[in-house]
Amino acid sequence: MFHVNHEPGAEIHHTDPFAVPAGQRSPVRRLRGRLAAPVTLWTAPGPAGLTVSSTLVAEGEPDRLLGLIDPESDLWAAAEEAGRFAVCPLGPPHRQLADRFAGLFPSPGGLFATGSWTETSWGPVPADGGGWAGCRLDTAREYGWGLLVEATIEAVDLAEETAPLLHFRGRYRELTD
Repeated sequence: MFHVNHEPGAEIHHTDPFAVPAGQRSPVRRLRGRLAAPVTLWTAPGPAGLTVSSTLVAEGEPDRLLGLIDPESDLWAAAEEAGRFAVCPLGPPHRQLADRFAGLFPSPGGLFATGSWTETSWGPVPADGGGWAGCRLDTAREYGWGLLVEATIEAVDLAEETAPLLHFRGRYRELTD
């Protein structure tokens, strides 16, 4: 006879049955998880897109942008072909969007099928994003298991300041004062 739990939110397991045992976890991965990172959406003409939480902006002459992305992603193929891409910082309302472009949430009809998008020369950006930067691809090279992308920032369009969405210890977080 089967027991049916009618309580909402019931758990099957109290832990993740697929988690790597604590003693076998990579200390470098654990360190990386303890560094809060902004969640951004990178897009390119095509269109293609990818959620990226390893983005760095370097002010200078010229202004530059660096990021680590998946070398096998559709974004990389589109950005490499176009020679340009857009980067948009995401906020707390964009959790589902971030998951969709990370491949963690279903996207019937394609990644860009839902939501409101603004077309730019560098790629589509969410109309309700915190602004965006248009970047010209300069170079890319293997770096660890990712691809280190270096670009020159050619355009910046800032919207009203919004709170950032952060990635910390495998989850999305928000700033609190």
